[in-house]
Amino acid sequence: MKLTQHTVRLVLAEPLRISRSTMTARDAVRFTLEHEGLSGHGEAVTSVFYGLDTPALQRLAARTGERLTRFAAPETALHALRSGELTAADTPAAVTAATEAALLDLVGKRSATAVHRFLGSSVAPRAATARTISLTSPGRAAVQARGLAGAGFSVIKIKAGDTDPEADLARVRAVRTAAPAARLLLDPNGAWSEAQARTLLPRFADLGIEAVEQPLAPGDPEALARLAARSPVPVIADEDAVTYEDARRLAGRVHGINVKLAKCGGVHAALRIAALIEGSGTDLMLGCLTASTLGIAPAVHIADRARWTDLDGHLLLAHDPWTGIGGDDGFVEANGRPGLGVRPRAEAGPRSAAS
Repeated sequence: MKLTQHTVRLVLAEPLRISRSTMTARDAVRFTLEHEGLSGHGEAVTSVFYGLDTPALQRLAARTGERLTRFAAPETALHALRSGELTAADTPAAVTAATEAALLDLVGKRSATAVHRFLGSSVAPRAATARTISLTSPGRAAVQARGLAGAGFSVIKIKAGDTDPEADLARVRAVRTAAPAARLLLDPNGAWSEAQARTLLPRFADLGIEAVEQPLAPGDPEALARLAARSPVPVIADEDAVTYEDARRLAGRVHGINVKLAKCGGVHAALRIAALIEGSGTDLMLGCLTASTLGIAPAVHIADRARWTDLDGHLLLAHDPWTGIGGDDGFVEANGRPGLGVRPRAEAGPRSAAS
């Protein structure tokens, strides 16, 4: 097998402002595995929070490519990846996830099987995805919410963590008025202290917030568990739940865990966490980083396992170079094509609602 890489700039349609930063673009490194005339693809994106820049991703992709040459077939490489024998111990989760995605795509194409089928789902998963509204004015948030509801979105995630909490409340109030039937999720990205959260969450509960992601600064999961025990709305761990061990410590102590393939290490790692928390009282949320359809697709193939689905990273882009999972109508969906079922948009023709 041969691994090649290609880097593209993913530009957002508009800046995404959260409590700790504002993002306008990020780089995506595509991993392409070639074997016996077929190609499988995966994607890793840069992340300041996780300490991954473009040169690091490119260097790690090259190192992974060298290790893949030891394997005669993608099936054996995939087994080695899942047993921890393929990637080096210091390989970031995002690189492992992209490598696994390329292998899954290639193995699926070799067997003419969609990825969700050999992950145990006979029916292609289809899920209502949340759509994110960033830290913006209440008026702008209302306009966005009204448009999203009209397009078919039934779940809206609202960023919080403004320096003035009243601005957050005004934003949520505006979204609730503009999209009264929508399920609302709140995400302060760790901006609050425990005392602030205890004061604010009852007020957000009165506005009909369904759940709140990582209200406290990461690094103190015990504080998050304490807050969850008394919170009037479900508390979902995100930045405090990166690894399997993180999930084990929080299982049954928070209401949800946001599993992102780029932070846990891919589909197999995500399914291990899902199995771990099943029946514990902690539900699964599937999240993502801002990425193209290629980067989001592996999570869509397990979207039927989640209570909350937040797979809108590709919908935030000015131009998505890939197609195949939809999302513009509020739903992401796997399809019956072999592998991940995605393809470069240039090969798919004009964009349509079904793409």
